[in-house]
Amino acid sequence: MTSIVTRFLAISAVTLAASSLLATAAQAQQVYRIVGPDGKITFSDQPPSPASNAKVTSGTGSAGGGAANNSALPFELRQIASKYPVTLYTGENCGPCVSARSMLITRGVPFTEKTVITNDDTQALQRISGDNSLPFATIGGQQLKGFSDSEWTQFLNAAGYPAASVLPTNYRQPPATPLVAVATAPSAAPNAVTAPARPAAPAAQAAPAPSNPAGIRF
Repeated sequence: MTSIVTRFLAISAVTLAASSLLATAAQAQQVYRIVGPDGKITFSDQPPSPASNAKVTSGTGSAGGGAANNSALPFELRQIASKYPVTLYTGENCGPCVSARSMLITRGVPFTEKTVITNDDTQALQRISGDNSLPFATIGGQQLKGFSDSEWTQFLNAAGYPAASVLPTNYRQPPATPLVAVATAPSAAPNAVTAPARPAAPAAQAAPAPSNPAGIRF
């Protein structure tokens, strides 16, 4: 009797996890740090408009876009990655981050990796997760704080990711990018082109004084 209850609770937990994933399938967004012409810094999940003359200088694209939109993925895996994109947030000198990345790669889960290094990255992570601990991951709208192989496996299974890798041999994991992309407004162009300086005319030399061998004075 106890074993039947245990199995039922386990199945219920997986079913509940799947329902949670279906209900919260919103994708995590790239965060942009925008520096305006007046030096004002703002954060947004949308890139600056062309009219603002701002330029994105690092970290482009939305989380999950690179992996989920890869046409080289098998059809079923591509469908799963599109519905429940996986985004991994990592930091420097983070052992659990290495374990989390290795687990996803070994299982063949296509994912987008965002690095949390600068103060801006940390603030953005705080707004996304309500915490600044790493590693942090999202599977669709489901948040996973800290690495637990069993917990991550449960949610990946609920999302429908294969238990073993089905990635093609030529698949390459997209490189990690900063969580916060810095966008700066270009400097104003000069109104007029400055003409090159003309060389100064040589100074006129004084005429030599006439010789006056007799020493005459006027």
